[in-house]
Amino acid sequence: MKVIDMHCDTIMAIYEGKKKNETIELRQSDLNISIEKMEKGDYLTQCFAMFVPLGNVENAFETVNEMIDVFYQELDKNSDKLALALNYEDIVKNQKEGKMSAVLTIEEGGTTKGNLHFLRNLYRLGVRMITLTWNYENGIGFPNLMKNADGTTDSTIPNTKDGLTKEGIALVQEMERLGIIIDVSHLSDAGFYDVLKYTTKPFVASHSNARGQCNHVRNMTDDMILKLAQRGGVMGINYAASFLEVPSIDDPNFMSTIDNMVKHIQYIKNLAGIDCIGLGSDFDGIPQNLEMKDASQLPELEKAMIEAGFSQEEIEKVFYKNVLRVFKEVL
Repeated sequence: MKVIDMHCDTIMAIYEGKKKNETIELRQSDLNISIEKMEKGDYLTQCFAMFVPLGNVENAFETVNEMIDVFYQELDKNSDKLALALNYEDIVKNQKEGKMSAVLTIEEGGTTKGNLHFLRNLYRLGVRMITLTWNYENGIGFPNLMKNADGTTDSTIPNTKDGLTKEGIALVQEMERLGIIIDVSHLSDAGFYDVLKYTTKPFVASHSNARGQCNHVRNMTDDMILKLAQRGGVMGINYAASFLEVPSIDDPNFMSTIDNMVKHIQYIKNLAGIDCIGLGSDFDGIPQNLEMKDASQLPELEKAMIEAGFSQEEIEKVFYKNVLRVFKEVL
């Protein structure tokens, strides 16, 4: 079964390793995602996020460009196996040539500094999806996981007040014009509805689950899922344990399970239909308490979905066809 994964932090892991003089190679490594593991998992496309945590860097725009350079270095080293995809046609072409596709994405819209000139240059560098926020206010929008006055966070109270800024509205409209997919994972609830209001094309929540199945603000409400589906968008099932199930207090055996992934897929299908569901692993950016430990094990999810009664066509839509449709329409 072919796979399109809308989100991973693998390039950041390689980038951080380089800063520590560690040699981590995309071709073969201990990371969740490597070319070797992707081949075993029958991957069609991996979206590689340039994840820039604003609170930990001095210059986000410089940092994202350094990460993009690492991304292209890895593509050059592995050109026999993996090729850049800027659009749907590239994915088809790469597959015909026996190669998997890599889509360049950014996790943190603040790397643009709200500057449309920077945005357009990132597009010219090959960026085709941007997650508008991470967990920081960034000048274009606000995250859903907000800090209280004492510095703590409450994962059950969403931000329903703070939406996109004036610069954020201009940014998403220019993204839509250019052909950069808007990603609302991490974005405040209010920001989600602003994206809906100020854009017209399908957008994605690249690595978010259903709040009705697991009450966490990183997940999407029923209404948000329905609105996303009506727009033709897709949400990617996130493999992180705490976004799949509310943990029991101090449970040392708390795990991300395939069964819980299937429960989210079933919940979303029953609510809004199968066409809005994809995969967004968040591999190499989440805790490693994982039953499905890496990219090579995606066939285990396919097997579980078959056992749960999903049809072959439904599984294909979740694994790659729904995301491919969005790529074809937007990129």
